[in-house]
Amino acid sequence: MITAKKVKNLTDDVIKECSKRLVGYEAYLKKILISLWANGHVLLEGNPGLAKTLAASTLAEILGLDFNRIQFTPDLMPSDITGVNVFNQKTREFEFLEGPVFTNFLLCDEINRSPPKTQSALLEAMQERQVSVEGEARKLDKPFLVIATQNPLENAGVYPLPEAQQDRFLIKLLIDFPSREVEREMLKLKHRDLFPSVSRLTDKETILAIQDFVPKVDISYEVLEYILNIVMNTRNNRNIELGASPRASLALMQLSKATAAINGRDFVEPDDVKYVAFDVLNHRLVLSHEAELDRIDIRDVVSKILEESEVKI
Repeated sequence: MITAKKVKNLTDDVIKECSKRLVGYEAYLKKILISLWANGHVLLEGNPGLAKTLAASTLAEILGLDFNRIQFTPDLMPSDITGVNVFNQKTREFEFLEGPVFTNFLLCDEINRSPPKTQSALLEAMQERQVSVEGEARKLDKPFLVIATQNPLENAGVYPLPEAQQDRFLIKLLIDFPSREVEREMLKLKHRDLFPSVSRLTDKETILAIQDFVPKVDISYEVLEYILNIVMNTRNNRNIELGASPRASLALMQLSKATAAINGRDFVEPDDVKYVAFDVLNHRLVLSHEAELDRIDIRDVVSKILEESEVKI
């Protein structure tokens, strides 16, 4: 039987195991796991060389999930993701060859290096957990998690993700350069072994059980009102052209429940909402033209919204 304490212990153990290969990634890994427990997808944004791909592959190995990786390039086609029907000369019938999307843990590397038509091939898979090829819907295995990496839009040769696709990601994490101290520890760790081995700590059945448990975490009426205050304030902010949608409200609720669980609680506190608020909102908000001209940072905008949103407990 899954309890909040078991979720906390497993989360701590997975992060500790990941530290054999990754240094300074604890905060990011915790939020990726929160998203997984909440049955959502993750978008990682950062410059090349920040171990985004290594973090995803290491996590899949420790979680015991089937893993596929797609390297997005300008010539990648939608069928390269979903699969295609091919004609078998022996049987004289068409057979479906599954694409890499048929897995538990899908890494979409540099997703914004492919044009929008290819990016959109993931929309149905991410939302409905199925793909349709030539009119036939094919279910994906559970659990199904997409972790996509993207380079900042200032980099050459990238296509911005459509708002509809960004909204499918439960959270977006902005990966920064490590501090000098963290990078020093990384060099020490990699000095003798560039790719240390890690152990498998769980399985699909346990992950599915946690995903069933998280929605049962209690959330009070007051905390729900707090979530609504935050979302409504994004729609009435002079620095924001397009505020958060109702999907953002649902994401905040899902992730705050998962955050409570990894902290060993079966009830949500306001701090759980604050912990994930920026990661839920930063890719769902469109700054106004004036705010962009004034070089106002989205972090400052969200921070101000959190300050102005009332919580009554």
